[in-house]
Amino acid sequence: MYVLDRFLKYVSFDTQSRYDAKVFPSTGKQKVLGEYLAAELKVIGLADAAMDDRGYVSGTIPGNVPGAPVLGLLAHMDTSPDAEGEGVKPRIVKAYDGGDILLNEEKRIVMSPKQFTDLAGYVGQDLIVTDGTTLLGADDKAGIAEIMTMAEILMADGSVPHGDIRVAFTPDEEVGNGTLHFDPERFGADFAYTVDGGGPGEISYENFNAASAEVAVHGRSVHPGAAKDKILNAGLVAMEFHAMLPAWEAPGHTEGYEGFYHLSSFGGSVERANLHYAVRDHDGPAFGERKKRLEAIKDYLNSVYGAGAVEVKITDSYRNMREKVLPMMFLVDNAVQAMKDAGMIPAIKATRGGTDGANLSWKGLPCPNLCTGGHYFHGPYEFIAVQSLERVTHMLVRLAELSAKQ
Repeated sequence: MYVLDRFLKYVSFDTQSRYDAKVFPSTGKQKVLGEYLAAELKVIGLADAAMDDRGYVSGTIPGNVPGAPVLGLLAHMDTSPDAEGEGVKPRIVKAYDGGDILLNEEKRIVMSPKQFTDLAGYVGQDLIVTDGTTLLGADDKAGIAEIMTMAEILMADGSVPHGDIRVAFTPDEEVGNGTLHFDPERFGADFAYTVDGGGPGEISYENFNAASAEVAVHGRSVHPGAAKDKILNAGLVAMEFHAMLPAWEAPGHTEGYEGFYHLSSFGGSVERANLHYAVRDHDGPAFGERKKRLEAIKDYLNSVYGAGAVEVKITDSYRNMREKVLPMMFLVDNAVQAMKDAGMIPAIKATRGGTDGANLSWKGLPCPNLCTGGHYFHGPYEFIAVQSLERVTHMLVRLAELSAKQ
């Protein structure tokens, strides 16, 4: 099966994860895709392929180079809760001409290269786009399709030298819990890569330090006709909380190594209001200061409105993998060479996000992140080129060969 066929099949599965779930994985529908993938791995020839009770799918491509280290490759099954993920209707724009792409005629949704500037690099290529009402799911079903097709190639062609390769497809990465129950020792790889990045050639071994912050404001409701000096409007206090954060430190005003506070949800009433923030920074000390600022705002507002009016719960999600990868920079060197050999121009950059590889690196499994080839994830303007799917697949085959030489 071609990588394109696989990708189009996988995006037909609705696998959105949820932030507020009390179970793992956060949505049972992720395991539906997991069962399909485990069965497909078995058909390809991975005899030990299986999905465990947590929803982790894994299997082994047997090596043909005795004594070679064990390579791990991972991608995640869930898609982001930030945009609609059910009823994905992918469409292929053949030989893109460089102009506007009409995603949805009825709703007049257009993707223009004036706004989505990465389109300029894809003139003449075949683009997979959405119908403008859902995300596409290249994050990270493109990674799954590329790993799966690489596995099929290696199982069918014994002439490519490689060691044992462990593959895994994980749930709940998008909500920060992808490695919550993942056991690197049981996985059994000496080093690994997540295939979960952006455009062709992208390699990342630096990522954000990340935390989520839940802010709860407790108000006091009184009839507005008799509310003077009595009412405490939780919604207004929540707005005051947000206004005390630097407006220029939001995602829409930051780039590169600049961190941010991202207000991802807001709601409530007079009695109670809630805010949810994603807190991000590449620099460890600066990340710590960001969390302290949230606590300081809480303390100030409680001094004004009374103890317990505002509560803040901060939960760390993942840490920057940089210091764990630096002692094993051959991982990056091999990826650079493999990308060149597959016709891509390597671009090493710090990712403005996180992957399962960040947590895995801190669990003792060094795990840089590699491109999938996609762009504009988590929304209806997401796209990926068919040619990118193919190049990344060839890159993974070459990477398997280079990794056997370590």
